[in-house]
Amino acid sequence: MLGKRLNSPLLIIDSSAQFCYCKTDLAAASSSIPLPNMRFSCRFSPSVAAETWTSNLSSKQWILHSTAQIENIITSNEDQSMWEACKQALSAFNFSDEEKDKILGKAFGLIHSPYWGEERSKEVPKLKTVNGVLDYLRSLNLSDDDLSILLKKFPEVLGCNLEEELKGNVKILEEQWSIKGNSLRKLLLRNPKVLGYNVDCKGDCIAQCTRCWARF
Repeated sequence: MLGKRLNSPLLIIDSSAQFCYCKTDLAAASSSIPLPNMRFSCRFSPSVAAETWTSNLSSKQWILHSTAQIENIITSNEDQSMWEACKQALSAFNFSDEEKDKILGKAFGLIHSPYWGEERSKEVPKLKTVNGVLDYLRSLNLSDDDLSILLKKFPEVLGCNLEEELKGNVKILEEQWSIKGNSLRKLLLRNPKVLGYNVDCKGDCIAQCTRCWARF
């Protein structure tokens, strides 16, 4: 029974995520009367605040490091103009400048991506190349909203070979798997990396798993 008055009206629930304080007057409480004047207040614990601050700091450090990687390669006025033109080509997808840099950097080897392994040479992207990939993807009935999702999942697609990989893999999907139209669109949104597959180990691993048809 709750008829007995508690010595302290402060209830503290502590977890690794937060402290939660609950203050109430239990003097009038009984089994048939709800607890009145219940007040709650919550705040993050110092450990969570520090973890959040560290996470934000790591994100900012990553952006600064990535920006430095790009700036070390794109040094001439011509390269800078080409880079900005390619960023402009991504404007339809409402990415931030940092996201555009990250997408292009991963696609063309300026920022390390496990997808390429060690094989991707660093290059300054050409507007014709970026637009060619985007135009082809739009021809597959992918809207700009679809492309925004696809590019976030698989930014490296912009650096894949249009004829040999993108078009070649879509042909394989259509002819060998009978995946086309809306089914193809759904597949590409779910697993866009299929566009970049260029090896098939047939179960005998050759250590190129990120680009292998065995993952399909």
